[in-house]
Amino acid sequence: MILTREVAQDTVWIGASDRRLELFENLFPLPNGVSYNSYVVLDEKITLFDTADVSVAEQYWENLDAVLAGRKPEYLVILHMEPDHCSQIAHVVRAFPDITLVGGMKTFTFLYQFFPELKDQKKLVVREGDTLTTGKHTFAFVCAPMVHWPEVMMALDTTTGALYSADAFGTFGALEDSIFADDYDVEHKYLDEARRYYANIVGKYGQQVQMVLKKAANLPIREILPLHGPVWRKADGIAWFIDKYQKWSTYTPETDEAIVVYNSLYGHTASAAETFATLYREKTGTKVTVYDVSKTDVSYLISEVWRCKKVVLFAATYNNGIYPKMLGFIDDMGSLAVQNRTFAIAQNGTWAPVAGKLIADKLSAFKNVTLVENMFTFKSALHEADLEAFNQFVTDVANA
Repeated sequence: MILTREVAQDTVWIGASDRRLELFENLFPLPNGVSYNSYVVLDEKITLFDTADVSVAEQYWENLDAVLAGRKPEYLVILHMEPDHCSQIAHVVRAFPDITLVGGMKTFTFLYQFFPELKDQKKLVVREGDTLTTGKHTFAFVCAPMVHWPEVMMALDTTTGALYSADAFGTFGALEDSIFADDYDVEHKYLDEARRYYANIVGKYGQQVQMVLKKAANLPIREILPLHGPVWRKADGIAWFIDKYQKWSTYTPETDEAIVVYNSLYGHTASAAETFATLYREKTGTKVTVYDVSKTDVSYLISEVWRCKKVVLFAATYNNGIYPKMLGFIDDMGSLAVQNRTFAIAQNGTWAPVAGKLIADKLSAFKNVTLVENMFTFKSALHEADLEAFNQFVTDVANA
């Protein structure tokens, strides 16, 4: 069934949602699916912006054919070469052999790696500040390297103020009854998934995102057209989302809340973690959320690290080391360059509690983090005899 929507003057969304895909990049859970957005500008020279994932190819082509209505596109602008957006490029070329492919130098390097058969296809190489005029519309190109691939570009339609933002300002989650963010309660519907998307996909590249935000501050943006998630067309919504990106890319917590992440083999470390959360809330009035690292996908934990100021780890020693799921979480934080957070550690072990020391060694390699000096150690289970020291640990974390 054809489903397209006009998103700006002469500009049509031809995307689709996939609710069947379980793992994004075969890694991140998608309980609510994901959308793949593509756009067509119906000007004197018709221009396509990116394609779509192979999983929604049939819908993409139904939409594209309906919008073109027998006309032929002049340009295919390739802002991002990741396969969930470029899978249909060769098919587009076969359908429209005279089309000109538009992208940066690195774009074409990647294009020929994926599609060597396209090396002789007409192309237009664009650089930072270059423009492409298609009639009434002129597109200004903005380089956005490592947001989150090195070839990424954005394009601003200077006629409509629509920013084609590639993977930036995207979110997990299929679209439902509207493609526009302002038709949803976005904080309830999309904020958590937008943060989880940012933190896990783009989070490592905060410095590069900052560079793009500085460029964007000087652009007359009236709409944001991302490759995933809803279209942003209201000024207050755009400002709200840019502010989130400003916080996320500078590793600034959204809240003073704490999260407690624990690993527990038989429930004793879990019990201590839950006791900590209760005492901490009573002492500070600050909300605490508790997570079992074995039952919570790490992408959600990473998202919570981006949201909260304090991260408290309750670690049961395992094989004289760090429990594998806890180790994976810590390594993920390191690889994503987590900064500006306060960490605290409580360790458990029946005969040799060493996980805390090993975790502290790993956290010491993080940049711009605070590690609470008081590491609480208990053996086997938390008891009344431990409460004085445990309460001091709670106090030290509260004061950190």
